[in-house]
Amino acid sequence: MKFFNRLERKMWKHAIPNLMLYMIVLYAAGFILNMVKPGLYSQWLDLDVYRILHGEVWRLFTFVLQPPSNSLFWIFLELYIYYSIGRSLETMWGPFRFNVYYFSGLLFQIVSAFVFYGIACLIVGQGLVYINMEGIGSMYYVNRSMFFAYFAMVPNATFYIYFLIPIKAKWLGILSGALMAYEAFWYISNYGLVKGGPYALAIVVSVLNFIIFFFVTRSARRLSPSEIKRKADFRKKMYDAKWESGNVVEFKGRNVITRHKCAICGRTELDDDSLEFRFCSKCEGNYEYCSDHLYTHEHVRRVKGNTEE
Repeated sequence: MKFFNRLERKMWKHAIPNLMLYMIVLYAAGFILNMVKPGLYSQWLDLDVYRILHGEVWRLFTFVLQPPSNSLFWIFLELYIYYSIGRSLETMWGPFRFNVYYFSGLLFQIVSAFVFYGIACLIVGQGLVYINMEGIGSMYYVNRSMFFAYFAMVPNATFYIYFLIPIKAKWLGILSGALMAYEAFWYISNYGLVKGGPYALAIVVSVLNFIIFFFVTRSARRLSPSEIKRKADFRKKMYDAKWESGNVVEFKGRNVITRHKCAICGRTELDDDSLEFRFCSKCEGNYEYCSDHLYTHEHVRRVKGNTEE
């Protein structure tokens, strides 16, 4: 954790902001390429270890062009979801950490492809032989694993499937994990280890990328007793100040003092039981926000006795 923090302080200027937008552009280009010239990707651009070892090293970079779908209807929906989740994670983590998460997933896909190819050659019992690596050289499952990261950060955020059906992020994360586990089992059971292995390995690697990133970047610092007491006193003062200020709202024809109230939209816990509220540490003053506005609001600053937002 300390090493990662030091690395972030030194390298944050080199992070690519809005990385997911560039990836969406690459996926869209790959989709158009598949429509104009079917088969060109698998022939010249995919992550084929056999051909890479025979000199076609550009495949280490061009394999990211593979779109998540070949359907004109589904491509728009999937790219929209990936962009929304990617931008949300970048907002919460910052560009550097999101870059690390995404590019480590890309690197793990490349490394696992070479490892699997070597193991497959040992199973076959020959030297460099052609093995179908379709499935492992794709960012498809890395993109899907972003659901796990989003679920870990904001489990109660609401998505609208087809812009109509509301569903919590945590259920999408659980559903995505269950489907990926089933897909890995299905590929192995139906195609065997050599043919189905690349697909199953791509799934496992993408999930491991999330797990490793989660444990490496989470805070592992132990608090001293004095620091624990300081934090408890701070929470108590914030709690007392909140009740003294009195968030008075009208509810069912009478005035009610609520525990939480968003400084942006004015919603309280009475409006939606699933809403989560947090105070912003970067705002000067006791400003509380709901989960929809915690990462998107403009921070409040006080300048010479005046409040500037």
